[in-house]
Amino acid sequence: MSQAPSGRAVPASEWSRPPGPALSGAVEPVESDELVIAGRSYGSRLLVGTGKFAAHEVMRDSLLASGAEIVTVALRRVDLDRAGEGDVLDFVPPGMTLLPNTSGAADAAEALRLARLGRAATGTGLVKLEVTPDPRTLAPDPIETLRAAELMVADGFTVLPYCSADPVLARRLEEAGCATVMPLGSWIGSNRGLRTRDAIEAIVAGAGVPVIVDAGLGVPSDAAEAMEIGAAAVLVNTAIAVAADPVRMARAFALATVAGRLGHLAGQAGTGTATAASASSPLTGFLGALGTPANGNGRVAG
Repeated sequence: MSQAPSGRAVPASEWSRPPGPALSGAVEPVESDELVIAGRSYGSRLLVGTGKFAAHEVMRDSLLASGAEIVTVALRRVDLDRAGEGDVLDFVPPGMTLLPNTSGAADAAEALRLARLGRAATGTGLVKLEVTPDPRTLAPDPIETLRAAELMVADGFTVLPYCSADPVLARRLEEAGCATVMPLGSWIGSNRGLRTRDAIEAIVAGAGVPVIVDAGLGVPSDAAEAMEIGAAAVLVNTAIAVAADPVRMARAFALATVAGRLGHLAGQAGTGTATAASASSPLTGFLGALGTPANGNGRVAG
């Protein structure tokens, strides 16, 4: 349930996408190229978070504009006693898949406790695993993350772990039964872009589950870059939520995600290691023929 400016309650059935250029057509998923997580298919490869928005209404409109089908919610931010009374979950558009996260957990035991609370409250076994004991960097703890993943998988969860961009850790998480791996692009909320590109390329090359780049993507071109190098999806929150126009930024990330995926599927022509120029148009042939034969005044005959 949302509220109109007049204060009238607006049922979900009356929600509509905010004004602006339509995304349909321009960002339709590539045919037969859906994102598959734990056997379930999704048309959008952009996942969006719900934190830092100036208002729940802005969050709702941004989610709609993004075309995302999976939205992550911090369990610590959900007030289960206020369900239906204006809590953040009341502004998540109908039909979106909730991905509760364990943001704020300092160790495996706390992460598991939060995940169980989320499952009881939302009815979903999906969980975005986050174990970030360092408040300065919010860097994921690799040891506790792997331990939590093992515990959660054993408890029946479908685990999507946020992790450092470490190919060895990513393989261990996959072996533990995680449905995806979610390496960071840079520090959470930093908007510094894809600082871990080389490591993510290595993770993609060795992964048997979807690789979702999470954290630090600051502009749409960062999302496109991640998709171009083979990421299966990207998760964006801060860059959309703190933008001057979050709704427009959400559209931009949607377009960039599709563009990057199409670029990846098309195949890069080169590796970017050339040290000399290569003309895109021939320097001989037709142009050379223009010089001969010439008539008496030096012009090409014809």
